[in-house]
Amino acid sequence: MRRSAFIMTVSALALFAAGHAAAQDATQLRIGQTVSGQLTAEDTQVDSEDFGQFVYDTWSVQARDGQRLQVVMRSDDFDAYLEVYKSTDTGEAIVMDDDGLGEGTNSRARFTAESGAYIIRARTLGGLEGGDYTIEVTDRGQAPRAPRPTAIRLGDDVDGEISDRSAVEEDGEYGEYTYNGYSFRAREGERFAITLESDDFDPMVRVGRMARGGGFEELARNDDSGAGGLNSYLIFTAPSNGEYVIRAAPLDGTAEGDYELGLAEGPPPLVARPIAIGDTVEASLDAGDGGNDSGQRADAYSFTGTAGQRIVVTMSSDAFDTYLELFADNADVEGGRYALDSDDDGAGEGTNSRLTYSLTADGQYVIEARAFTGEGEGAYTLSFEEAAPLPAPVALTFGATVQGEIVAEDPRDDEGRGFDAYTLSGTAGNRIQLIMRSGDFDTYLQIGSPEGDFYVMASDDDGLGEGTDSRLNYIVPNDGEFIVRASPLSADADGLYSLELLDRGPQPLPGSILVGATARGTLGEDDALAEDGSFYDAYKITVKVGDKLRLTMVSNEFDAFIDIGREDEAGVFTSVVSDDDSLSDTHAKVDWAVEEEGDYIIRARSFSSGQSGAYALTVEPKE
Repeated sequence: MRRSAFIMTVSALALFAAGHAAAQDATQLRIGQTVSGQLTAEDTQVDSEDFGQFVYDTWSVQARDGQRLQVVMRSDDFDAYLEVYKSTDTGEAIVMDDDGLGEGTNSRARFTAESGAYIIRARTLGGLEGGDYTIEVTDRGQAPRAPRPTAIRLGDDVDGEISDRSAVEEDGEYGEYTYNGYSFRAREGERFAITLESDDFDPMVRVGRMARGGGFEELARNDDSGAGGLNSYLIFTAPSNGEYVIRAAPLDGTAEGDYELGLAEGPPPLVARPIAIGDTVEASLDAGDGGNDSGQRADAYSFTGTAGQRIVVTMSSDAFDTYLELFADNADVEGGRYALDSDDDGAGEGTNSRLTYSLTADGQYVIEARAFTGEGEGAYTLSFEEAAPLPAPVALTFGATVQGEIVAEDPRDDEGRGFDAYTLSGTAGNRIQLIMRSGDFDTYLQIGSPEGDFYVMASDDDGLGEGTDSRLNYIVPNDGEFIVRASPLSADADGLYSLELLDRGPQPLPGSILVGATARGTLGEDDALAEDGSFYDAYKITVKVGDKLRLTMVSNEFDAFIDIGREDEAGVFTSVVSDDDSLSDTHAKVDWAVEEEGDYIIRARSFSSGQSGAYALTVEPKE
């Protein structure tokens, strides 16, 4: 199967953005049929962020509702890869597989269908050099009836195998998966450590109980908390007396192979000791400590907090890399608590931790202190302090420049940097620019939401292009207030600075360009802003299916980048084709074969934010 060559550059989630057109070009494949194909550089090409360049053929299969289908692709010439899409879905593949057949680099994808057509991409895992292959779709028939779970007792280690004889179940999050079931009895509050290890697949352990109607009620699961990378380790506490079921399964529902399952007595639960503001605790982690729900050795400390209170927890150790996590106690959620924040090396002193957090509600909170790897042990020091409430931010006015100073008494962020806070009022779609200069320190700008604890929406370090001064270009996402933090990049820096706020107005409307024309322009601060803060000029072009175009962009003043895509009704831009350096080191070239007719936007832009200068953009037919 040969098609005209073209290259698309897309994100992993948009690999099938041209779904309707691809469905029309797909070759029909009947269930039970095995056909031969050939991938060459003449077939459809994609340049993706995750896989690099690859080529593919497109097949279509009709399915009945509830039909369990298997797609197998074999090749002696290349590493085969399969993707399956619902024909009406232009999003992410419902099934992807690389080596699931268990025969070297051959692929097998399994799925339970709804009524309708499905699109299958038969492709190389990577590279444009393909070769011969075969592809077949088979009906796997009705799922085997789930056997009664095998009994497992405390202290047992059992060997098992996931195979075509294993039970099958549909999971809304992970799709269809195969499993073997094991049952055990437990008393309320009894704790168990469940391990699932395999050299053949990435294991997923699930624990639950059988509902009266016969369905499986999942209570807990774990993927990668065990030793050895992908192995599973789960601490399970029985909520009541009764029988429970363990399901040993692969994370990839189609994988098969051997495994070892263990059921052991769980480590003692973490017992939180009370801690009060101003306390400093000298303690140690050792083998006698309790374990958290992932089996990691830890100490826990509890306190009562109030809404608006700003706490600072610092943990230091010369024996291990420290790690802090803050939880809110809540009897209404599974496990009785949920994570709020965590920190690894925020103290700015090697591997010591500092967690700063503004509490949003009155209630009970728990601090978990442990090693970053979960296996460290030794002495540590933990201090618990209350920071002064954050001062009210100062209002910034467009067009004004304010003078400020970072001093030792300023509030500190999670990285220990002193900062001054400002507020600005923005209009959705407008471009704003913040410029921060200092002769005393390397400046750092952040903008975020005023709702709840501050979280960064955009930031800049040296964007002004003048040494260590900052320039943050930002498109306001919605009407409202925003918080700006002006700080040094380093936690130990202070000194004088200036901060300027500029309103660049709404994004400019795109111009137009015709095939055979060359547009000459200049990128600068008055131009539109891309999502990464780079400047661009936009040109609208109308094309038909089958058009073949070559676009080139040349600049001697910045690294040129061409991005072609479409905008939805909300103005959200989705890239279809893009290129950075295909013409030369800093000049761009796109060879584009149009799959879907209509209006497209060409963004003539810089590769990096802050770059500006003159350019020439040419659009011409490609022979």
